[in-house]
Amino acid sequence: MADVTVDKFAASVGISVTRLQEQLLDAGIAQKQPTDSLSEAEKTQLLSHLRKMHGKNEVAPEPEKITLRRKTLSEIKLPSERRTTRLRGTKTATPSKTVSIEVRKKRTYVKRKATVDNELPLVDEREKELSRVRAEEAKQRIAQEEAERQAKEKRLEEERIASEKAEEERLEAERKAAELAEQERLQAERKAAEKAEQERLKEELSSSKSKTDSSQADVTQKKETPPNHRKSLKSKERRELQKAEREELHVSRDKSGRRRKKSSPAKVLSGSNLKHGFEKPTAPVIKDVEIPENITVSELSARMSVKAGEVIKVMMSLGTIVTINQILDQETATLVVEELGHKPKPVSDDALEKSLKIDDTSDSDAVIRAPIVTIMGHVDHGKTSLLDRIRESHVADGEAGGITQHIGAYMVSTGGGAITFLDTPGHAAFTSMRARGASVTDIVVLVVAADDGVMPQTEEAIKHAKAAGVPLIVAVNKIDKEEAQPDKVKQELANREVIPEDWGGDTQFTHVSAKTGEGIEKLLEAILLQAEVLEVRASMEGKARGVVIESRLDKGRGPVATVLIQSGKLCRGDILVAGSEFGRVRAMSDSTGKNLTDAGPSEPVEIVGLSGTPRAGEESAVVADEKRAREISSYRLNKDRETRLSRRQSFQMENMFAKMEDGEKASFRVLLKADVQGSCEAIADALQQIDNSEVKVEVVNEGVGAITESDVNLAFASDAIILAFNVRAESSAKKMLEDEGLELRYYSVIYELIDDVKTAASGLMAPEVRENIIGIAEVRDVFRSSKLGSIAGCIVSEGTVKKSNPIRVLRDSVVIYEGELESLRRFKDDVTSVQSGTECGIGVKNYNDVKPGDQIEVYERIEVARSV
Repeated sequence: MADVTVDKFAASVGISVTRLQEQLLDAGIAQKQPTDSLSEAEKTQLLSHLRKMHGKNEVAPEPEKITLRRKTLSEIKLPSERRTTRLRGTKTATPSKTVSIEVRKKRTYVKRKATVDNELPLVDEREKELSRVRAEEAKQRIAQEEAERQAKEKRLEEERIASEKAEEERLEAERKAAELAEQERLQAERKAAEKAEQERLKEELSSSKSKTDSSQADVTQKKETPPNHRKSLKSKERRELQKAEREELHVSRDKSGRRRKKSSPAKVLSGSNLKHGFEKPTAPVIKDVEIPENITVSELSARMSVKAGEVIKVMMSLGTIVTINQILDQETATLVVEELGHKPKPVSDDALEKSLKIDDTSDSDAVIRAPIVTIMGHVDHGKTSLLDRIRESHVADGEAGGITQHIGAYMVSTGGGAITFLDTPGHAAFTSMRARGASVTDIVVLVVAADDGVMPQTEEAIKHAKAAGVPLIVAVNKIDKEEAQPDKVKQELANREVIPEDWGGDTQFTHVSAKTGEGIEKLLEAILLQAEVLEVRASMEGKARGVVIESRLDKGRGPVATVLIQSGKLCRGDILVAGSEFGRVRAMSDSTGKNLTDAGPSEPVEIVGLSGTPRAGEESAVVADEKRAREISSYRLNKDRETRLSRRQSFQMENMFAKMEDGEKASFRVLLKADVQGSCEAIADALQQIDNSEVKVEVVNEGVGAITESDVNLAFASDAIILAFNVRAESSAKKMLEDEGLELRYYSVIYELIDDVKTAASGLMAPEVRENIIGIAEVRDVFRSSKLGSIAGCIVSEGTVKKSNPIRVLRDSVVIYEGELESLRRFKDDVTSVQSGTECGIGVKNYNDVKPGDQIEVYERIEVARSV
């Protein structure tokens, strides 16, 4: 609105100019003349002042709605019309008309805020009501499901009790029937034996009668015979009588164990002495049956002196069908022996191994021995050069490419005593050799280059040492270089839980230089100090026992094995068993090539005379003779073959659930290798989140790059499955995988890898068995058939009735019979299934009491694998 003068504004308001000027002064506006103009701000200020004077401090509320009225006028022009007069037959025209039309419109506009404010209470009330109704429905549904579950559990428990009772009654009936049949058989055998005995007695009576008649005739003849001829007859009769007595000897014996001779035919014929030569035992013979860890069905039956069919029958009653050549484990064989009434005696197969165990820590002859020190570290960090400086030799010059390819064992004499050093390769491909070095050592010297710091193989060496529980001594090498940073090495090792002593830890740090020889003496002093704290002891006498460090095949000497003796004394000529190989020690030498006649604890020796090259890391021991050595070797070969065969199955992902033990949480171990670090971390995080109360997925190791022998060794030691994401295995690793029977799975999609692991982990969980009702048929009428018995005329009310599925017959919603269908017909045709709403004829197998009004329920049992 434009500015107006004071007099015009007073006229429009309807007050005098003087009054308006007073009001302007009261509102705080400067004196205005009648011709002066008023601005919009001054008008607003005046309006506010007037409202305050009338007691209205607030601004007038804005209207919530407004109504607009509109009126429009329009005209319609009607055309003229022509009319015909009937009487005259003339036509007349009427003029056109104009009609005015007035349209009135009314529209009301309401502010959105007011509408929302009015509707909000209604919406809140409606939401509250819906929430309350939903909560009630959920509560009712939960209560109904709980009641159904309890009813189902009660029904299943009743069915289980009924089935157990029926099974007990069946077994009792079978036992009684078997006893009755046995009694009848024994009675029949007894009657047959008595009949045969009676016939035999009749034959003996008739023969004795004929003999008596003949003897009387002989006596009469003797009286008439001359004396000389009588003497010859007497000798002849004597021989015949002796022959008759020999024929009448009985097989029964007296208490002294001697045969008892019948004194006269009358005693033989007495009824009290009638006995068979063989008597059936009155009580069963109970045997002590030795059961090894694995035994075949035929061998087990032979040890119990029963037929193999009896063992197979017992196994079938236990729920397992076996063949005569099938191998049973010790626990199953024990159950079979107990079922057949014998006494099982479990026998351990490793009795030979236990006989080789020697107590080398007895206080009587245990003495302080030289400590065994393993030098570990990253490749090219100076391990062999450091040992070379200690031995004052040139071992490093003979290695291929300056890298140690085999485990070397050397004994070094120092001022404080002898020390045995194991030089392990530092390259990643020799992880398994380093692991064997850590398992036989007393102290680990970790060599770290001062210019490189901690490297991947350094971390692996730390893990191996900690896993073996061996104390660490850190040798910071190459401190003579200008770029050496020993403090940085300390910090990096401290980050990996290797804390120096001067920082409050328990690990000794020494600065050395393999090139100049600086710090070597301090390193030896640290080793001897640690050995003194450990107090390593061993027996100096008795049969030797040790560990194979390395073996090779020499063209001139045959198999050569490097053995580190741990206890006892090894002499030339002893019979040594190393792993599955054995032989007589024909020659023995130390690391310098000097021939030895004997060697004691902590001494590494090279041995010639074994039958083959044993694997590194296997135990070796001296036995009494070659026969015992051959037995142990044969046992270890068979054990190794069985272990390898069983491992091929246990390392399959589908069979990992077999390792789960009762009462323990199953652990599904995987070793993960990926192409990039991001994918590796994402997959590892996703796998570690697969966890519940029964199964836990454990990632034993994760890394980037191809799968190497080191990864295969770690998976083998950890019983883990190898998962490869966009990477492949090296050729040497592939061969090792085939030899050891490990499983390797390749993936290129992350979710497929995670789904496979979830599926395998779900296999470790016990599956849930559910019953699913697939169809219900209502019985309308029952027909009798001469061939099939009772046939129920039914109509399928729900689902589908299938002939192959088990059924239940319900009467008044109570199960009265469980079984299966014998026939399912649609009109005259045999069908396999009938859909809902279709009539059919149903014959229930072994049940003829179906009545109209019954329901036939068809169901299926499914095992649902519980997801992780």
